[in-house]
Amino acid sequence: MTTATPRRVGNQGPRARTGWFGAWLARPLASFHLVVAIAVLLTVLGLVMVLSASSVESYADGGSAYSLFIQQAMMAAFGAVLFYIALRVPLRVMRRLSFPVFALSVVLLVLVLIPGIGTEVQGSRRWFDLGVVSVQPSEIVKITLVVWGSHLLASRATEKAGYKDILMPLVPAGLLVCFLVVLEPNLSTTIALGIVLTALLWFGGLPLRMFVTIAVSGGVAAGILALSAGYRSDRMRAFFSPGSDPQGIGYQARQAMYSLADGGIWGRGLGQSRAKWSYLPNAHNDFIFAIIGEELGFLGCALVLGLFALFVYTGLRIATRSVDPFIRLLTASATTWITGQALINVGYVVGLLPVTGLQLPLVSAGGSSLAITLLMFGIIANAARHEPEAVAALHAGGDGRFSRLLRLPKPEMYSPTRARAARDKAAAARARGKAKAKVAPSQPKRALPSGRGRGGSEQSSRRSIDSDSARRSGRSTERSSRSTESWRGTRAWEPNYPMKHARERGNSR
Repeated sequence: MTTATPRRVGNQGPRARTGWFGAWLARPLASFHLVVAIAVLLTVLGLVMVLSASSVESYADGGSAYSLFIQQAMMAAFGAVLFYIALRVPLRVMRRLSFPVFALSVVLLVLVLIPGIGTEVQGSRRWFDLGVVSVQPSEIVKITLVVWGSHLLASRATEKAGYKDILMPLVPAGLLVCFLVVLEPNLSTTIALGIVLTALLWFGGLPLRMFVTIAVSGGVAAGILALSAGYRSDRMRAFFSPGSDPQGIGYQARQAMYSLADGGIWGRGLGQSRAKWSYLPNAHNDFIFAIIGEELGFLGCALVLGLFALFVYTGLRIATRSVDPFIRLLTASATTWITGQALINVGYVVGLLPVTGLQLPLVSAGGSSLAITLLMFGIIANAARHEPEAVAALHAGGDGRFSRLLRLPKPEMYSPTRARAARDKAAAARARGKAKAKVAPSQPKRALPSGRGRGGSEQSSRRSIDSDSARRSGRSTERSSRSTESWRGTRAWEPNYPMKHARERGNSR
């Protein structure tokens, strides 16, 4: 009779089943490396495709095929600097500055609407012309709303506030921002801000009934805005009846479908697109996914979608592995915003959604969008370094080559009792103030007799003051006649009793 060989137990079995990729994902800094790799790959792919898609239009406008590409490359370099700054900023500093920066972004949204300050292009006043580059404050407000909203909801969650307290500061601010962006007008950015606000409320724990009500109201408002202007209503009519006006309102979507069909499985080759020769408007911007499909084929489109799918996995992995509520809300909401924007862009290119003008993150041409998205990726990478296992590994000396090369600071360890200790300290201060208010007389203090004599001993004067304060606080006269020493022996007269009581409550939790 033969005996079966016992199976190995422990971590070797799962690693053998998952393979080398599963073993690599088990490393402490795997999420951080994934975020950096996804950002680099999408940015490089975007630069290559912007050069390919914009070369003809750039040459026709200015005589150089590299003008739009150079602007995109400059903003990519600036976005890389923002990415590095976001990696180095401590999260506590980020939370402290979240509201002032959000308020500043709202002020910029107001200033861009003023003629002479904001630059109007094709009927929309949404840019600050800085000479070399143009900046859209509506792109900046996306990230400030994500950071401030996450800080606000995380703080209210620790305070166990009601749903009204969660909604009132965030929803009015979000609606104000959306209203200012609509005035530009900029419906695509308004949709992106709606995605941000919806993600914050969903991951912030809003009940399903209230969430559905807000989502339906937002959908109705988006439909009204879509039909309020002429070009928006034309896009809706082109979506519902694509063959009614193929050379008019349905021309752009129709040419995008032709580009995807020409690509096939393998594509026509990098730089060999036909649609970019003035057949497809905005080929380097809104419809760059169609150029990817034409030049790189189905495999190139699958690569882009695969990178965004990997980003969804990484962002939600960071959110689920983190213990800080702020990091959870921040990474989950930012992942939803970037992925939702990418899906909307791909959806209207392939004909599943009406054209909205949302760009493909990190891939489409657009300096402000590229820099702000890289900044958001840097914040997510910073959050990935605050996973418990990553923090333990970094403090144990396992910085890794990438962290040592960039000289990144070690992340702070998250203490779940820090916020509770702050609340207990504030409660102790309030209790101490109430105790002093009870003991102190409401009338001005009379001068105490110094030494012996002048109306009695020092002990009898103290007893009379204690008797007056006890009578004002509702205590009985019989209790006020006790000696001062016996009163000071009780817990209520201990000077540090509120702090001690707070520490006892914290330990009991």
